[in-house]
Amino acid sequence: MKKWGFLICIILIGYIVTQSTAALQQKEELPIVMLDTDDKYMGYREATTQEMEQQIHKGSLVLVNSEHPIHPEGVRSDIVYVADEEDLLLGYGLLDHKLMLSREVAERFQEMVEAAGEEGVRYFLMSSGYRDFEKQDELYRQKGSDYALPAGYSEHNLGLSLDIGSSLAPMSEAPEGAWLEKNAWKYGFILRYPKDKVNVTGIQYEPWHFRYVGMPHSAVMHKNQMVLEEYLEMLREKRDVSVDLNGITYDIHYYDVSKKDTKIYLPENDAYDISGDNMQGVIVTVEKST
Repeated sequence: MKKWGFLICIILIGYIVTQSTAALQQKEELPIVMLDTDDKYMGYREATTQEMEQQIHKGSLVLVNSEHPIHPEGVRSDIVYVADEEDLLLGYGLLDHKLMLSREVAERFQEMVEAAGEEGVRYFLMSSGYRDFEKQDELYRQKGSDYALPAGYSEHNLGLSLDIGSSLAPMSEAPEGAWLEKNAWKYGFILRYPKDKVNVTGIQYEPWHFRYVGMPHSAVMHKNQMVLEEYLEMLREKRDVSVDLNGITYDIHYYDVSKKDTKIYLPENDAYDISGDNMQGVIVTVEKST
């Protein structure tokens, strides 16, 4: 009896160690969000609110919905006809040879489908990308509000969003859809309209619609199960957060530019990106190697 008890103890200890190791590995693959320290602005210079006001309505984090339409400056400047870019056509099918998209987003998409292909998931289709306001208006008039949004209120008017399909099955059932829900964040993409966030986004579940927001924002949203509306609200509340991800520390600072006395800081030496929220603020994301 003692022998059996001893064996059971050994098995339990092995199980606990295995589970603890797996949990640790999982934790290391995801970002940790925390408040920044008091010395957060060391090595920064002060910028003017006038300089930042020009950034409010453009960038990878701008919010576009029924309350926040796109401003002309929000449309990406690197829009291309994807079919004309031979280096962007590997690993997926293109349903429309007139399809347009931000070149940067198309590059990230191709990276992503190539990674999926290495795991045996390789039947992707790109079915829709950038639409200008005229095309969006035509679609809205033809299909109605149940299918399309008015011109200026659709993310497709930005050049940062695309509809992704599978040649095997609808995205809600296809391996491609399942792979993207699990892995798209690693390449800067988010599933923009999840099934459990309809009350937040105001848009029904769209398993095909992905939006590029870039790293580390896609990672934070994925880890915390946030949609863009919730993520921007979190940044407005916390103001300063730090994210450690894959050996890089990202310091993310939110500034309310609508307040004229807001002090805004930009790093002097580190790489950084600026995006507006399309409301009243800008987000400065600083990248630091660790």
